Formats: sequence, structure tokens, C-alpha cells
Amino acid sequence: MPFSPAQRRYNRRVLILSLVYTALLFAAVYLLSRHLVAGPLAYVVGILPALAVCGFFWMMAVYLVEESDEYLRMLQVRQLLFATGIALSAATIWGFLEGFELLPHLVGYVWPIVWIAGLAIGGVLNRLIERGRMLIGRRQAGL
Repeated sequence: MPFSPAQRRYNRRVLILSLVYTALLFAAVYLLSRHLVAGPLAYVVGILPALAVCGFFWMMAVYLVEESDEYLRMLQVRQLLFATGIALSAATIWGFLEGFELLPHLVGYVWPIVWIAGLAIGGVLNRLIERGRMLIGRRQAGL
């Protein structure tokens, strides 16, 4: 299935944002690990890669607004809901176990990574659900 115009714009934006994120992360690691910046500037440098990650979330919202195909928008919303459910459930379970000192502390930026992995799982689940619907439709049509 070819990409919709909104999907092509989304993919282009995410690719550019990924390059920006990579550059900012490498710069932040280099500058902060060598103590080349300090004070308020260190906080700015440390926040910049996080802002790029926040940009990924924003781009998904922009995609949902721009996508004119209701079916494609529904698939994306379902994928986002899967990812959100996975990440929030994992964070909640880990948080309780960490609070009871049964698991070690995890840095907060782990949870967006879990969420992004959840997007991949949501994409697979979308394909399986839609494939199942196609099979049911063929059976009902007698094919």
C-alpha cells in the first residue's frame, strides 16, 4: 500500500528530527562528559536531545491532524494506544517494584524508549488484526 501524502510528510519530518536528535545527543554527551559546559548552559545542553524526542510525539499529533484518510488515522490511533498502554503499564509495574526495592532505579528516558518499542508492537498487532478481518471477510464471501 503506497504512503499517503500525510505519511510521506510525517516520515520526512521524523527522519530530519532523528538526524537532529542524533547530532544533539552526541554533542550533549561530548560536552557534558568532558565538563566543557557548566551552570545554566549545561542544563540547556542536557535538555536539547530531550526536546528532539518530544518533537517525535508532536510529529505524531501533526500526522493525525493532517491525515485525511479515516482508516489510516484509525490505524495510527490504535497503534498509539497500544504503545501508550504498554509503556504506561510497564512504567507502573516497574515503579511499584522499584518502590518496594525489588528492582533497581531506571532513568526516566527509558519510558519513551519503551513507548517507541510499543509502537512497533502496535504496528504488528494492527497488521494481525487487519489480516484476521480480511480472512473473516473472505470466509463470509465464500472465497
